[in-house]
Amino acid sequence: MNWLTEDSPGIGGIYKQTTEDFQVNEIPLYPCSGEGEHIYLWIEKSGITTRNLLSQLAKGLKIKERDLGYAGLKDARALTRQMISVPFSQLDQIGKLNLNNAKILQINRHDNKLRLGHLAGNHFTITVRETDSEPLPRAKQILEQLQKRGVPNLFGEQRYGILGNSAQLGQLLLQKKFPEFCREFLGNPQLIRNLDWKEAAEQYRQGHIQAALDKLPGGMDDERRLLQILLKGKSHRTAVYSLPKKLLRLFLSATQSQFFDQLLRQRLPDLDRLIDGDIAVKHVNSACFRVEHAATEQPRADNFEISPSAPLFGSKVMLAAGIPGETELKLLEEAGLNPDNWKLGEGLTMSGERRPLRVPLNSSEIINSGEHFITFSFSLPKGSYATSVLRELIKK
Repeated sequence: MNWLTEDSPGIGGIYKQTTEDFQVNEIPLYPCSGEGEHIYLWIEKSGITTRNLLSQLAKGLKIKERDLGYAGLKDARALTRQMISVPFSQLDQIGKLNLNNAKILQINRHDNKLRLGHLAGNHFTITVRETDSEPLPRAKQILEQLQKRGVPNLFGEQRYGILGNSAQLGQLLLQKKFPEFCREFLGNPQLIRNLDWKEAAEQYRQGHIQAALDKLPGGMDDERRLLQILLKGKSHRTAVYSLPKKLLRLFLSATQSQFFDQLLRQRLPDLDRLIDGDIAVKHVNSACFRVEHAATEQPRADNFEISPSAPLFGSKVMLAAGIPGETELKLLEEAGLNPDNWKLGEGLTMSGERRPLRVPLNSSEIINSGEHFITFSFSLPKGSYATSVLRELIKK
């Protein structure tokens, strides 16, 4: 099974043909207090990443990027609105900012700096074009099912990097296969479009480190650092651990995500059904408990109070029992891993957590539709992706 709404035909189509076709509004976790040492900027951006926005703000205000706060990263290929916090001392400079592809819509004041994760969720308004004929009845049926049963909490392809290999890199790091990591980090030439990068990757695979370094395009500072260390005769392990810890943790997180997605797909289309031994998650506070008798707890799942979960594997994560637990351990074993492999030390240990297999779909509404297009809106909690809704709708 590929979809939760398996019995409902999809509408087909494509999305993100324009930035306005994919709009995201951040849902704040709390209102601004109107006082304090931080200014909250409500900013609209189009066609740029959140990191690009932060860079512009830091340069324009002449402060460090670490002085800025944000709740989440927003898509570049979209029209998005999100909150960014800056120190109150910069209030007079804000009016002098000249931002590219972004504008400040509102200014507020609050007590604390905005932190990653300080959002309730996101509200999306999306247009799907080139759909099958008359998509409205099918879209309505699918959205009604998702409203009732939830949205598969998949991470999806955006989690796995431009070459789709971030999870593989994380797994090689866990397995301490450092030469293989370096080879994969430089990239598979068959998947690379940039000609210089492609040549650099080919040269590296042939053992020509200097030639690879010479061909590497500008802007690939991490790849350049790794090659320079190898060129000095240092070990592959040394080269790998020279990379930013934030980047290495990103690869490990992608591995967690890939395992989670695999476990979720195995449970489709029954993500709302509990099994003895499951670890259930309470949606109100993310607390977890082991399900001893699924039949007893199922009414709570039917009311969307709780949902079955799968692990983001780590050294301390609670694993399920019974059939779900066997499935989780089998997946790790097939990858040649166990929970202790996540104890990497050096700032890289991943403790793990449980993630619900489904999340609620809120405020679902069809705004407009025609013979071959449809525009709809909905809200999802933080950490969930609109692509999971689109996947159920389009089914291609």
